[in-house]
Amino acid sequence: MILEGKTVLIMGIRNKWSIAWGAALSAHKNGAKIIFTYAGSENQEKIEDLISEIPNSKAYECDVSSDEKIKNAFQLIKKENGKIDGILHSIAHANTEDLRNCFINTSREGFNHAGEISSYSLIAIARIAKEEELLKEEASIVTLTYYGSTKVLTGYNVMGVAKASLEASVRYLADDLGEEQIRVNAVSAGPIKTLSAKGIKDFNKILDIVEEKAPLKRNVTISEVGDIITFLFSPMSKAITGQIVYADNGYSIMG
Repeated sequence: MILEGKTVLIMGIRNKWSIAWGAALSAHKNGAKIIFTYAGSENQEKIEDLISEIPNSKAYECDVSSDEKIKNAFQLIKKENGKIDGILHSIAHANTEDLRNCFINTSREGFNHAGEISSYSLIAIARIAKEEELLKEEASIVTLTYYGSTKVLTGYNVMGVAKASLEASVRYLADDLGEEQIRVNAVSAGPIKTLSAKGIKDFNKILDIVEEKAPLKRNVTISEVGDIITFLFSPMSKAITGQIVYADNGYSIMG
């Protein structure tokens, strides 16, 4: 078990279909203690019911739009669990109208919202984790991105721009944190039927195209992506930082 004795924080858990849940199950299977954060007190009961499947796990509310609330959550997490070995940033949101309409009609408010929640939150999390000395030496931060950051995908719109920003942030954070031996990477997963994916117009067509064109002729699963995240949390990947690791059955290599 490559994460034996390690503690991993999964930020942004929503339901059992999310990549975050696949990552949590994989990390737990590989020996890690799992901590979660979620958004909105109204979701507490639902999240606590979900994570009851993982022994000794605990969830904390955290609003990533507020530095103060991130700080409060991290202080409580450290007090109750000690320093941690890894953070998964599985947080993204855009207004529905900014995904359904043409990109040129993206509102200023919608652009700022998508960027703040989907991209800037990673910077805030990394900075506050450093300030609060939450991370152990050789800790690993992982975030989730998507192919729409580099190619135009109908319906992805402002989220594609936010993910492009997120990927650039991964590289700059990796440079800033490298001297402390803290690694920062992103996993670019193929399309998966998550709650977030429901906001993308004609999402099922994307799944069909990937299945047809990807070298492995199938779509990726949350457990497969979770295993890659576990690898990036583990010492086996300690020479990897600042990278976008594709977990898409090879679709991204195709012309």
